Amino acid sequence: MSLKPNGLARAAVRFKPASFAGTFVALMMSALVVAACGVLLETSIRASVPAERYANAPVVAAADQSARVVADTVDGPEETAYPLPDTARVDAGLAAKAAGVPGAAGAVPDFTFPVHGGDGPAGAFTGHGWGSHAFTGTALTKGAAPHAGEVVLDAGAARTAQVGVGDTVALETADGPAHFRVSGLAEAGAGDTADEGADGGATAWFADTEAPVLAGHPGQADAIAVLAEDGADTKALAAAVGEALTGSGAQVLTGDDRGEVEDHGLAYGKETLFAVGGSFGGIATLVAVFTAAGTVALSVGQRTREFALLRAVGATPRQIRRAVAAEALLVAPLAGLLGCLPGIGLAHWWFGQMQDRGAVPEAVELHVSGFPLLAAVGVGLLTALGAGWAAGRRPAKIKPGQALAEASVERLRPGVVRTVLGLAAVGGGSALAGVAASAAGSDAANASLGVVMLFMLAVALLGPILARLCAGLFGLLLRGGDASASLAAANSRTNARRLASAITPIVLAMAFASTLVFMHTSESHVASEQLRDGITADHVVTAPAGLPADAADRAARAPGVDAAVSLLDTQVLVPVRGGGETSLQGTATQGLSGSGAELAKVQDLDVREGGLDRVGPGRIAIDKTLATATDVGLGDKLPLYLPDGTKAEPEVVAVYGRGLGLPAVTMDRAALDGHVTSPFADTLLVSGGEAGPLRALGEVTDASGYALAQNVDREFGAWANYMMAAVLGGFAAVAAVNTLVMTVLDRRRELHTLRLVGSTRRQVLRMLGWESLLVSAAGVALGTAIAMITLTPMMRGLTGEFPHVPPLLYAAFAATAAVLGLASVTLPAHRTLRDRRP
Repeated sequence: MSLKPNGLARAAVRFKPASFAGTFVALMMSALVVAACGVLLETSIRASVPAERYANAPVVAAADQSARVVADTVDGPEETAYPLPDTARVDAGLAAKAAGVPGAAGAVPDFTFPVHGGDGPAGAFTGHGWGSHAFTGTALTKGAAPHAGEVVLDAGAARTAQVGVGDTVALETADGPAHFRVSGLAEAGAGDTADEGADGGATAWFADTEAPVLAGHPGQADAIAVLAEDGADTKALAAAVGEALTGSGAQVLTGDDRGEVEDHGLAYGKETLFAVGGSFGGIATLVAVFTAAGTVALSVGQRTREFALLRAVGATPRQIRRAVAAEALLVAPLAGLLGCLPGIGLAHWWFGQMQDRGAVPEAVELHVSGFPLLAAVGVGLLTALGAGWAAGRRPAKIKPGQALAEASVERLRPGVVRTVLGLAAVGGGSALAGVAASAAGSDAANASLGVVMLFMLAVALLGPILARLCAGLFGLLLRGGDASASLAAANSRTNARRLASAITPIVLAMAFASTLVFMHTSESHVASEQLRDGITADHVVTAPAGLPADAADRAARAPGVDAAVSLLDTQVLVPVRGGGETSLQGTATQGLSGSGAELAKVQDLDVREGGLDRVGPGRIAIDKTLATATDVGLGDKLPLYLPDGTKAEPEVVAVYGRGLGLPAVTMDRAALDGHVTSPFADTLLVSGGEAGPLRALGEVTDASGYALAQNVDREFGAWANYMMAAVLGGFAAVAAVNTLVMTVLDRRRELHTLRLVGSTRRQVLRMLGWESLLVSAAGVALGTAIAMITLTPMMRGLTGEFPHVPPLLYAAFAATAAVLGLASVTLPAHRTLRDRRP
């Protein structure tokens, strides 16, 4: 069948453009969402950051910054990489091997680590090995290069510390506090200032022989920077270095790949972009296709009378089908192209917001190519063709007389296939809800996603039946109402298909917006409660650059202090099973300096099994949700990856219940030595005493102030959920408005007939108002039911609690649906009733 637009299609679009306006808007919005998510997905795949610190080192050897899991799939073994929470390091001795390859002018082991000033005014520094000056551009301005026990400072750091060449400065590193002689002053080069930010932090350079010990990683380097001889080919040099380092586990990197070594945020940025563009984009695309298909089907269904007349005057079924397909070709490509333009704008804005919130590195650029735009146009075209074919199939194949009869009176009996598929979707959604209710963690979340999709499909397929039931209930409620209310109820019962097409987008908007928003409010509510109840300390001390190593001892000596415990916050990767596959879950972890008994005085983890007093070398405590997700109990070994990717299997000696608001893993601080970049604790919890003596250690607040600050740190997760709810809910709301306007405009003849038989303009508008109230109420009720069926097992699995739904927020959702429904009906109705033409 040729899809070249025929006369029927061109005439329909030309003489009845209003019939296609709704289809055009739906397809345009569909292209907008698909294009925006496609651009972000492409960016996640192609994202890179240029090398800054290693810009003058053409080849860099570094450890793999990912932990990898191999899973058996239908297509065979499949490897998945998960970014490490901290830096994985390489043997510093590899520099000698790399330096000996042909074309190499030298190789320098690179070290970057935090340094604290002593008791004086020195402040915080970033430490490096002096050898890095060979590729960073740093140059001495006074004095000499450092030897063991010596340090070179930049001019600003020397002024702050009030020292000069030959003086002694007290500094604290992972190796402990020590005094260093200032051997020289230097001006930091571009490579050293690249990672210091706009405020230009203070820098200190130490002897290369001493730097790995001061960094807390003896014998290890962050990376090996290989310098090239003049005229050396980078590819050849990289190949030679790779051969020389075979078996070491080091990766040899060139070009922009070097940037990922110095900016670990790129891996997390890619994950965030992929989650938005890929995972959420897939859901958004399904919703867009689902909604656009419904609008196309409504547009075709509204012209059943025209198709019946065409069949009566001799049009063949082939001509009807061809006309519907040709209409899609006339409308869909243009709608898709126009939708791509705001889609690119949405992607730019969304990407910029993620950068402003630190989720994506500033150096990453948004990639816009023709692939996602072509996909957006193609998806819209295929949706229009498929939905048009399905909706026009029956009008095209039935006999002309039967077509005219069905065009006059709506069929009461739903299609058998449609009903069977709808009931199957209900059964599948119910079964998945049962699975989610018995699962925990990610399994519950994954199952719940299928629940909402299946129930939405059921609403679309069983829409006429549900609409007739809602209309019947509505009629009972309005039994004592006036003529307008009775007429609205009768209209709704008689035109169930039209009612269903209007209800479905509101159900979609309410279900997805409620699921995404109330998922966050539920998690946030439980986390806030756990954090508030879990911090029992009187004072909480924090410092941006970390606390001194002896902070707990100094606080414990303060008058009136009963207990002081310092905690180092980090993450570990824990293998969890979900959907039949193993994945690595980043899990918040606190490293405990001191005993578990001391921790119990300042932090109530709500221990359910075992005891914190047993936490120590090789022994950890974990949250009950993590224990369920990993199928690990008291006395079992929990396999995990430490922050730098080192594998460990500590014994679980306690299981507690407040791992959502507080870290889900509690372990001995010493177990993290050599596996984190910063050795300095993040938080000091103090019971008893006064705040005054503690201010010398950092910023002091009470438990409530600390809880508030921690909740602010969760803002990106909240913003991401609200943003996704806005995109899906907003798209569905536009679709609902679009559908309601289409139905009102299609009822011109009916509304004018009511006026001719004596109904006043006010009575007609009141009837339409009651109908819009029915549509809004039914959509909100069904959407809420789907959201609650989805959220309840999910939240029970993730938090152990029921969903937390703020009444005012829910009321705002419901009121928005009602206002949109009323405005979408009454505004076009006012214009229609002013127009005297039927």
